[in-house]
Formats: sequence, C-alpha cells, structure tokens
Amino acid sequence: MKVEQLFTGCLAEMAYYIHSNGEAAIIDPLRETEPYLKMAEADNVKIKYVFLTHFHADFVSGQVDLAKKTGATIVFGPSANPSYDIHEGKDGEEFKIGDLKLKLLHTPGHTMESSSYLLIDKNGNTPYVFTGDCLFIGDVGRPDLAVKSDLTQADLAGHLFDSLRNKIMPLPDDIIVYPNHGAGSACGKNMSSETFDTLGNQKKTNYALRADMTKEEFIDEVTTGLKPPPQYFGNNVRMNKGINTSIDEVLQRGTTPIDADSFKEMSEQDDILVIDTRSKEEYSEEGTVPGAWYIGVDGSFAPWVGTLIKNINQKIIFIAEGDREQEVVTRFSRVGYDNILGFLRGGIHSWKAAGHTISKIGSISAIQFANKLKEGSMEAPLDVRKETEYLSEHVVGVENFPLDFINANFAEINANKEYFLHCESGYRSLIAASIFQANGVKNVTDIRGGFNDIKDSGVELTDYVCPTTLL
Repeated sequence: MKVEQLFTGCLAEMAYYIHSNGEAAIIDPLRETEPYLKMAEADNVKIKYVFLTHFHADFVSGQVDLAKKTGATIVFGPSANPSYDIHEGKDGEEFKIGDLKLKLLHTPGHTMESSSYLLIDKNGNTPYVFTGDCLFIGDVGRPDLAVKSDLTQADLAGHLFDSLRNKIMPLPDDIIVYPNHGAGSACGKNMSSETFDTLGNQKKTNYALRADMTKEEFIDEVTTGLKPPPQYFGNNVRMNKGINTSIDEVLQRGTTPIDADSFKEMSEQDDILVIDTRSKEEYSEEGTVPGAWYIGVDGSFAPWVGTLIKNINQKIIFIAEGDREQEVVTRFSRVGYDNILGFLRGGIHSWKAAGHTISKIGSISAIQFANKLKEGSMEAPLDVRKETEYLSEHVVGVENFPLDFINANFAEINANKEYFLHCESGYRSLIAASIFQANGVKNVTDIRGGFNDIKDSGVELTDYVCPTTLL
C-alpha cells in the first residue's frame, strides 16, 4: 500500500495518490493529468477511481480528462449532479482498491455533496481519513460557497457541525487527517501551515472541534468574519460541474510562440490582456510591454489571476522566462483561464531587439520611503496588503488599499496623484503598480522589500486604525 500527499503551494492544495496490489486511486486531482499518469506508470498500476470530495471552487479539477485517459470511474458523494458520467456514492459505500478500501462518509456543510473518504487497510485498520474541505488542520471549510435559495450560510454551518460530530470526531484519535487545503487557501479562515495531523490533536487544538461547543456557538464561529470569496470561485464551480476544453488542447494553444511585431499588434487590441509572469527582479530591471500586468509565476500566481482578471474568458498573451511557457499555461488553466493565445517568442529581449517601447515601474528603497514620509514629500502612500495584515501592524499615515479588491475600488484612485505602494515583500505591490500604470496612473512607485524592510527603517508603526476616508 502506498499513500502519497501531493502538495501544490500556489493553491495550497493537496491531492492524493493511493495504490495497492496493482490498482490506484486519485483524490481531488488538479487540472493537469500528466503527473498522475506518470506516477501510475512508474508503479505499474491502473488508475481505477478518481474520487472528488466536492465541487471545488478554488481550482478546476481534472477528473474528466483523467477518466478519459485511464478508464477510471469518477466518484462523487450524494446529491452531486455534474454533466458527465459519475458514480454517485452513497453514505457508507466502500470502494475496493487492490487490498484496501475507501469508505465514503457523506459530510455535507462546506457544500451539500461534500464527502470524506476513510481508508481501510487489508487488516481492517483505519489509518487515514481524507476530509476534503470538511475538516482542515486548525480550521473547517467555509459554509458560504454553495448557498442556494433554500440554504443559508447558517444552514450549511449547521450541516457541517453535524458532519463533524457524527462522522469525523467518532473516528480513532490516532487516525491521520488528510485535508484538501492548507494555509493560504481562501476555502477557510485560519488554516494551519501543517498539511496533516492526528484527529486527537485536532480535537485539542482546532476551535471547531471543541467538545463542549454547541451548534449555535459553532454556527456563529464559522460564519463570523467571512470575507467575500474571490470572484473566480463561482466560475470554477460551474466548470467543475461541466465538461471543459481538454488540458492538452489548452496547453497546445497557450504555448504558441508569437514574434515581437505580432505580439505588439495583439497587445494593442482592447480585448487582449498581456501578463508578464517573470521574476520580480527581471520585471523591475528589464521593463515590460506597455500596458502589461505583472503577475509573477513564482508567487501565488493562479489565485491572483483568478482574483484580478474579472473575465474568465479573457484573451491573454504572456511573457515568460527560462522556457517556462508550459508551466505558465498550466497554472492559468488550474483556475479556468483557458483562452491563452500564446507567448512572446524570445522574451523581452526580442521585444527590445525589435525596437519596441519598454515600460518600467519606478522603485525606491524602504529607507528612501521612510525619509520621504518624514519630510512630508509623499503624496499618496498606500499599503496593498490584506485588511487583516494592515490592522495587525502598519505605517502611521499610510492608508490601506488591498490588492484583493483593486477592481472594486479603483474608481477611488486619482490618476493625477503620485502613488507609493508597498505590501509585505514586494510581490503584491508590483502587481498593484502594474495595474495602476495600465489604467492610466502615470506616477506610481514600488517600495522594494515591502513592509519587511520598512519595519527596520525607523518609521512610526501602529496597530490602531483611526477612521479615515480611503484616499
């Protein structure tokens, strides 16, 4: 028997590969199929089942393509109704994989079809439970991603309470909990950076599993403080219920090389967006195509793509470095952005060689930022971190303008002002600065090193927020 957790940092997502005696199963696969096919081939096993814990909102899962390529059966829990063939499992139903079994535990609450899978080995032991978004390490799934007209957040939270108490908490304390997400995912409020734990330890440390907690207390806890989910979540749920363009076709089209002159023509079309995916250093030092947005592939690329690009069918061309074009297209596809038309052949160097104009974001150090702030010579400094980060500690005199909500709040930006942007380390502020510039703000400056460096610059910090107007 082999059980392997496959962690994808960009999405803080965990898929699982299980095999026993010639047969294998995948739980919650990502969009791309190649990694799973290679694992099964290396182990000389046949993928028999693809199990889904629920219809995911934060990424597009690859069950349909994987089933087509392997002949595997797709399994969902009760009440799932996608537009492709599945086996709709029943609560308590067992699925044989070689010498072991996976038992479906219907655990509604995060969504109504949400299910966990209990692994039973050949000796009848239950070493692992795969809890999807029902139970995380340190948290539980948010109950607001599948609200229907007849189900409120409180209704779903109540179902989640019952699922945890009746299906998960009675399991042995030494069982290993394997969730679908970890810290950084928007599917919960306060997940741990740990990717697994014993159920017994979670009963001691996870607020949602407190033994004396009433259902009313639970509902209040899990529904309080929920921020609106990223705008792409609804689109991803719809995609996961339907049949999408095959990942192979998406990759083939998206990795089309485009020469510099053709790229320029396309970049000037109103319906095409240019995304620069290079490192912060490359982007800042070399400059970019005028109007391009920066979203570096080495950061939380896919979630920011989904959060910031409002139209999931947006036509996109991109700039990459180091032969990473297929990786970039794969990451776009993970959140359903399939309309990728190609990349700049030869990168930014070919653009320069063709004599085309370069656009750059200005930058200053944290020390320079501190000095300008003390002198009063800084017109509009903004902190683009999340509100929770800002409230915990921020620079006195700097207002909060979270990148997460830049589209909703951009009307409050004055294109004639000079803006100085910082985040924690410089990744998000560069994204924000590029969007400011692409939307006509001529004077925008990034603070290198972000708040990490600013804290050491001698500026005054506070954790108290005075009521102010935004800008």
